[in-house]
Parts: sequence; structure tokens; C-alpha cells
Amino acid sequence: MSVDAIEIRPLARPPDAVVTVPGSRSLTNRALLVAALGAGRSVLDGAGFSDDTDVMAAAWRQLGVAVTADAGARRVVVEGCGGRWPVTRADVNVGAAGTAMRFLTAALCVGHGQYRIDGSARMRQRPIQDLLEALNQLGARTRSEHDTGCPPVVIDAGGLPGGSATVAGDKSSQFLSALLMAAPYAQRDVSITVRGRLIARPFVDMTIGVMGDFDVACEREGDVRFDVRCGQRYRGRTYQVEPDALGAHYFFAAAAVTGGRVRVSGIGRRSRQGDVRFVDVLKAMGAGVTCGRDSSGEEFIEVTGPAQLDGVEVDLNEISDTALTLAAIAPFARAPVRIRNVAHIRLQESDRLRAAATELQRLGVTVNERDDGLDIQPSAVRPATVHTYDDHRVAMSFALIGLRVAGIRIADPACVAKTFPDYFSRLETLRR
Repeated sequence: MSVDAIEIRPLARPPDAVVTVPGSRSLTNRALLVAALGAGRSVLDGAGFSDDTDVMAAAWRQLGVAVTADAGARRVVVEGCGGRWPVTRADVNVGAAGTAMRFLTAALCVGHGQYRIDGSARMRQRPIQDLLEALNQLGARTRSEHDTGCPPVVIDAGGLPGGSATVAGDKSSQFLSALLMAAPYAQRDVSITVRGRLIARPFVDMTIGVMGDFDVACEREGDVRFDVRCGQRYRGRTYQVEPDALGAHYFFAAAAVTGGRVRVSGIGRRSRQGDVRFVDVLKAMGAGVTCGRDSSGEEFIEVTGPAQLDGVEVDLNEISDTALTLAAIAPFARAPVRIRNVAHIRLQESDRLRAAATELQRLGVTVNERDDGLDIQPSAVRPATVHTYDDHRVAMSFALIGLRVAGIRIADPACVAKTFPDYFSRLETLRR
């Protein structure tokens, strides 16, 4: 039975906890794609299980790729098809999964067949034209079905010729990641030039890292040019997926805002996930941050909250998925918090800047919404039901306020299933 809203009870005392989080959704979806493209069997251990990864796995099955998932063992087995999709005609629906929409659009171009990819009502509002134009520059035949520059996408695949293309870097790093992962299966070398500033660069670094783990090299000139030689092939392998840094960052923020201590095991400073750098933001706000290895040799990051957070001004462009979390804890700081250079998050599951400003105001917080960010003043937070806009990150971020303030309810809590299905039960472990 669905739940319209869930109330978050304030903590009776600051937490002192060790928390585990699921495998990284971002790493899991990249590994799923290159494993499906690759030759042979791949075993993904520690994989993240969520709506987004389920959608990606289901899409590959629909296209004839054998994918076996064991959520209990956190393992996915993929039988790669070597870039030849067994099914040559398919109508795939990815729902709200933006990663699947972008990655599948590029990957299907390397095969042969007719494909259509659609999604939710919100997905039909999310731009994809820049990716389509870049693919068409490489010789693909793709189009926005309704000429809106948004999904549904129609692909008439006859192999990817390759060559040179230019792609916008200032709307979504997933456009570049999608092109890079498909590029080894082009008929000629692929050279991609990024137009404008590349946002969320750590996700591109992650993509190149996963490609390398599966034996494909990408050469780059900073954030401007990326070259992939044709003829390279992904090879099946056993791959260990890191715990999700984005999942972890909610618990780091919980420690910071409540003056408690939270350790997340299995993730360290050397993680490929740029979002581990959110602990640097918390450190600038007065939190203590410890990184190390436990007695078993496993890496961990631990955050200890101060008596009260300091204000901060921060450019979150490269870790923009953490912006909502910083906005949620900002009212408890002793000085204003300024978030800047994240205009692109208006194009995600919701207009996240508008959503954050609206919900903070609903809670009595003084906030100024700018084109590229938010200015948030220290404020007394009042009880209210937070609207979540079918956006998992709104729900997870604003739930943290309820750890401090009574009467905070989160509408449509089931939306967190997109990336972190048991988030609220794991949040409850902070009470132990």
C-alpha cells in the first residue's frame, strides 16, 4: 500500500553510528552498459539496486542481452553481446531514468535496427537534442520524435560510422559519457570536442575510469577534447562496485546538522565518485572529517558535527547532486549559505532550484532563488509537509530537517526508490 507522506521524528540525541549504503547507481549503470556492449560474461559485485538500475537491466533484457540480478547478493551477471544487439526492433520505456535514456540512445546506435526510447511525462521535458546532434555528426540517424528536442527518441541504427563531433558540456555530463562509452564500437576513431564549460566533470572521469576497467582507453586534452580509437572492445570481467557516495552524503550531512558522528564504511578519499568531496563542504562549515581504514583494512569516511554549523559560499557545479542537501541543512547554520553555479539542476527530475526555494519557504526559511543557485539565511524552521515533485533527491535531502525539527512530513516518500529504495529505514538506524 502506498503512503502519501511520512513523518520524520527528531533524534532524541546526536547519532553515533556506522552506516552502510547501497552500491553506486552511477557506477552500476556504467558497468551495466559496457558489460552489455562487451564480449563475454561480466559479474558486477556490490551492485546498486534501485529503479534506475532496474530500468537499465530491463532495457538490456528487452534488447536480448542476458542479465541476471540477485539483489540479496548485490550481484548482477551480464552476458555481453559484443556490440550486436540480438533484438533489432524495440520500443523501450525508461520511465524517469535519465541515465538510461542518454546511455541507451548512444549505445543503440552501434547496432542495427529500429529503436524508440520513451519515458515519463517529466522525461519528455528533459532536453536531449545536443546528444542527438552529436550522434548524427558521427553518422548516426537519430531524432526527437515530436521535434521538441526531448524524448521520445527514434533511432534508425545502421552502425556508428565515427569521426568528429561537438557536444554541449553545460547541460548534462551524461551526453559526453554516453558518446564515450559507445565510441569504441564506431567504424572509425571518434574525436569529441566539448562546447562550453563541462559541468559535473567527476562523472566524466568516472565514465573514463569504468571504460578503462573494461580494457578500453580514452585519451583527453583537459575537458575540451576526448579521443577514442576504434577497434577497442570491452572485455567481460568481475567488477567491484563501490558504495554510493551520493547515498553516503545524506548521512554525513545528518551527522553535521545534528552534532553527531556517522561513519560510512567501504568508501574513501580515493573514490572515483566526485561526490565524496561533499565532506569538504561540511568541513568548511565546521564539521570534523576523518578518513582511514578500520581494523579489517576497509576504507571509511567519518563525519562529526559541530555544535552549530558555519555559513559557507560554495560552487557546487562539479557535485551538483549535493546542492539540495546543503540547502536543507543551511537554515541551521549561524550565517548565510550561498550555493552557486548549479543552473543546470533546473533540468533534472524537477527544477531543483525552484523546488528547494519553494519548500524552504514553506518551512519558514528566508531564501533568495537566483538563476544559478540559492542564498539561504539562518532561520527558525516551522513544521510542514514537504512536497517532493516526484524527485528522490528532494525527499531524501529535506528528510534531514526532520532529524532536528518536529512535525516535518515528506510527501510521496516512495519516490526515493529511484536510487535508494530503503533510504528511510536506513535513516532510522541513526536512532540506535
